[in-house]
Amino acid sequence: MSAIAVLGAGAWGTAIAVGLARAGHRVTLCARRAEHAAAMRARRENEAYLPGVPLPAALALSDRWVEAAGTAEVVVMAVPSGFARTAMTPVGAALGAHTTLVSVAKGIEDGSLKTMSAMLAEAAPAVSRVAVLSGPSFAAEVARSKPAAVVAAARDDAVARDVQELFASRSLRVYRSTDVVGVELAGAAKNVIAIAAGICDGLELGASARAALITRGLAEVGRLATSAGGRAETMAGLAGLGDLVLTCTGELSRNRALGLRIGRGEPAGASTESEHGAAGGRPVAEGMSNARAIRRLAQRMGVEMPIVAAVCRVLYEGAAANAMVEELLSRELKAEF
Repeated sequence: MSAIAVLGAGAWGTAIAVGLARAGHRVTLCARRAEHAAAMRARRENEAYLPGVPLPAALALSDRWVEAAGTAEVVVMAVPSGFARTAMTPVGAALGAHTTLVSVAKGIEDGSLKTMSAMLAEAAPAVSRVAVLSGPSFAAEVARSKPAAVVAAARDDAVARDVQELFASRSLRVYRSTDVVGVELAGAAKNVIAIAAGICDGLELGASARAALITRGLAEVGRLATSAGGRAETMAGLAGLGDLVLTCTGELSRNRALGLRIGRGEPAGASTESEHGAAGGRPVAEGMSNARAIRRLAQRMGVEMPIVAAVCRVLYEGAAANAMVEELLSRELKAEF
């Protein structure tokens, strides 16, 4: 039995905490706001982000992040990427070499273009046991013990194995990998592709268009990840193809839902209002906050990502949703591979 602090009481952080508490671990779920923690404590439910899922009686609730993290053997960071460094910097000083630090956030940092594990290495310099957990998984399904499979990645295979064993349960199968950068960049970039998939569905372009977009989107994600040192086989696995398919097609996908609204005529700017689960409001569509960062990273690395670039023009430059499709279809003909 491990002492675990889950930092971030959004849908995914809550689902992680519920699963670990059910497995018998001593878990503290930490909310950003004291009133949010108090409401969950009183109702034994996270009505704001994961309604209908009872919180186990043994699950502790707090808004004191440094205190909870400082006494934990494992710290799980479930903070959206745009807020992660601010949230983790004061916590990082309280963590020692014995701590295992696991990121379950999918995104890269806007200013530095660092992955979450790279950011955590700076925010918590004493910690050497850093891992990430990613893959095709909706919080509402995992919290209700519906079957899913994810991947735990760490540069040290022994750390990846420890995290794999910690999170594995009868309903959650966990594989492991040492391709941290591949797993993280796949998880971040697929959110932007999912917005494009939602736009296509909102425009009612059909299943053939969606399949083409997912396939070419996977090619873009793979180019970015492998250029950064990730492995090609990771793109064919849970963190790559698996998560991309789920996020582009699943009814619970926030990124696809954002694209759907845009494709159906809602202005892109209106779709961003209050989408910051770290501070309240609607849950985060990470692709919205990450699209420009992914485009900048691709440009810096000399990687061609036309779908990501087209999504950015819709989100930030006033391009029409149907113009995105026309732009992609009118590109110069070329060999597939």
